[in-house]
Amino acid sequence: MAALTVVILPVFLLIGAGYGAVRMGWFSDSGVDGLMKFTQGFAIPCLLFRAISTLDLQSNFDPALLFSFYLGATAGFLAGLFGARLLAGREWEDCVAIGFCCLFSNSLLLGLPITERAYGAQALEANFAIIALHSPFCYGLGITVMEIVKARGTPSARLPLTVLKAMFRNALILGITAGLIVNLSGLTLPRPVTDAIDLLARTALPAALFGLGGVLYRYKPEGDLRLILAVCAIGLILHPAITWTMGGFTGLGRDAFRSAVVTAAMAPGINAYIFADMYGRARRVAASSVLIGTGLSILTVWLWLAILP
Repeated sequence: MAALTVVILPVFLLIGAGYGAVRMGWFSDSGVDGLMKFTQGFAIPCLLFRAISTLDLQSNFDPALLFSFYLGATAGFLAGLFGARLLAGREWEDCVAIGFCCLFSNSLLLGLPITERAYGAQALEANFAIIALHSPFCYGLGITVMEIVKARGTPSARLPLTVLKAMFRNALILGITAGLIVNLSGLTLPRPVTDAIDLLARTALPAALFGLGGVLYRYKPEGDLRLILAVCAIGLILHPAITWTMGGFTGLGRDAFRSAVVTAAMAPGINAYIFADMYGRARRVAASSVLIGTGLSILTVWLWLAILP
């Protein structure tokens, strides 16, 4: 009960505040759009830039950490992809979008604040190592499979360029890439510049959580309920269970193990809907999965925190 009250509840109260503000008409839809554009286009990329630019890459990019997390993510993607085909007979393009919902956990808006509240700011280094590859890996996999499916077995010579262009239109990936360049080059930025970036970065998570609540208000639980519950089960149970198993098998250290499992246990992120909307496929299932998965994660994250070492 202490974990629920101290760690999880404040995060979801902030999401609930955004949800309630929009529902009551105190915060407009256009305001939510502006807030999310600010956080996802500016504040969160600055947060990622500063975190990656100062991260000790050699010690934190642990192959066991990345293997454990991304094996679980890939297994979730395949389970969602083929599950949508077998459970509902959806078209393959829909199946890819549904698989992406199972692949893209909310590592930023939920994973970071919950890990920080549970284990302290010093525990976030493994989270940032996962996040550095999260958008590139997930969008790379999702876009590649979608483009292959759309080509119906005849891969286009333009496929690599299509994937790269889609990825590098994403501000999060640009922030991560810029951070890696600064980190690897050893470039030292002027103090006023880093202070300004830090000021912007500190607004990222609270503003994004409030905005997430407003975005979720728009999504009504619609679509195939069986598919939605399957997506939630894969994201909230299967992914963290595989990450836990592989983390134990590879001898992952306690702090990295915690970060990997907690991040894997997060509900599908808003990017799941963005991907579905980008291709015009399975949008109702994606939106409902984000909404219902976020609600269910209040209980499931509590259970994962209770059994983690």
